[in-house]
Amino acid sequence: MSSTPSPYPDESDGYWMHYHDENSQKLADAIIKYAVERVRMDPPPLDAPKSLSELQHEVGNTITAEGLGAAKALSIFTEQLAPSCISVDHPLFLSFVPGAPTESSVLFDLVVAASNVYAGSWLEGAGAVYAENQALAWLADLAGLPSSAGGVFVSGGTAGNLSALIAARWQWRQRGRGAHARVRPIILASGGAHSSVALAANAMDADLVAVPTDYANRLMASDVRASYDAMSAEDRVRVCAVVATAGTTNLGVIDDLAGIGAFAREKNVWFHVDGAYGAAALCARSVRHEFAGIELADSFIVDPHKWLFGPYDCCALLYRDVRIGKAAHTQKAEYLDVLIQDATAQLDEAYNPADLAHHLTRRARGLPFWFSLATHGTEAYEEAMEITLQVTRDAADMVRASEHLEFVVPPSLSILVVRRKGWSPDDYKRWSDRMLHDGIAFVMPTTHQGETVLRMCLVNPRTDPAQMQMLFDSMRS
Repeated sequence: MSSTPSPYPDESDGYWMHYHDENSQKLADAIIKYAVERVRMDPPPLDAPKSLSELQHEVGNTITAEGLGAAKALSIFTEQLAPSCISVDHPLFLSFVPGAPTESSVLFDLVVAASNVYAGSWLEGAGAVYAENQALAWLADLAGLPSSAGGVFVSGGTAGNLSALIAARWQWRQRGRGAHARVRPIILASGGAHSSVALAANAMDADLVAVPTDYANRLMASDVRASYDAMSAEDRVRVCAVVATAGTTNLGVIDDLAGIGAFAREKNVWFHVDGAYGAAALCARSVRHEFAGIELADSFIVDPHKWLFGPYDCCALLYRDVRIGKAAHTQKAEYLDVLIQDATAQLDEAYNPADLAHHLTRRARGLPFWFSLATHGTEAYEEAMEITLQVTRDAADMVRASEHLEFVVPPSLSILVVRRKGWSPDDYKRWSDRMLHDGIAFVMPTTHQGETVLRMCLVNPRTDPAQMQMLFDSMRS
């Protein structure tokens, strides 16, 4: 009889990794309790990061041969690791582009994880993809895209911009009928475009031409045309895409979408709109007119995890003609043939999400956004958006009434870029560090034309005017 131990444990071995028992039930109860208590916090603690040496000292090594056990591992996370992460949903987290997920979207994210749906194909995740597509259709309708539009949820704006521009390059090469097969494409974009556009150009081995912006930091069609006309005839043929931004990350500026879109149509160039932050405001009637021209886009992105109240990570990528996205991204392999055949059998009524971006494996990351949208309705989204816009307007009035503050650039959407008169870069840093250390606010300095200033981005409906006034008053000394 062999003395080799059996690889199959019996019930006496206690907790199994893949089976539900008393211990895993306790873990489930504890995790649900933590999740519910976390979403109930109003506001949540701001918290602050710790240094590597601090975490090494306080937490130490968590990966061991024997395992810590669920209770201990969860305790380490809730008591030591989570408080070392800044809460992006705190009402005065105003740096970068924060997030403010609804309670329903956060709780449903637990359902998405527990369901463990593979959402790359219709064959395996039809129900999840169907729901995601309804959320995508709402966004496409807001942008005024035609019935041919469709898309997919990817991880973030970087993935969305790259995938859209890959489709642009594919379309450009198709139109070239082989003439562009070994030619480097050119992408036109402004200096205010998100850094991921330059990253995409580098990944695609494309040349990026930075078009100057106007006095208001907007990319205008006249400047795009001037840059295009200044090119040689050989380079003009290489232009595969022009990128406009609907709400720049640093300043919130909306480019001349209508003019640039018309230029792109005239020159038969792909028009991509990066609306990762700003295009969320399409659901607000008070500012929707500012996005005129987005309906001309061949592709656009918007991140629900930013200003559409969903959890990380979730970017909606939409194509004017979803068939182009599919043609550009569909992967071919023997084991994937069944997916291709399944989609063909459905006469393209349902697309595989894996075919619409530079990915294959994907979770159903759009479902928490869909669930929140389905739960609360589109009117609630418009109301929440209008609240944040009104608080921004109120805060802007406070700055104008202040003696110690002034705007660096006019407010745009929900971004305020403010100068504290008389402050040096060190003064900004000391104030920012104190606000974070005291658990009051997270407002990081930025730079504009080489000058250190303060940038505040409001996306949380729980941010109120009194909090903003308190923040401005704290800069008096």
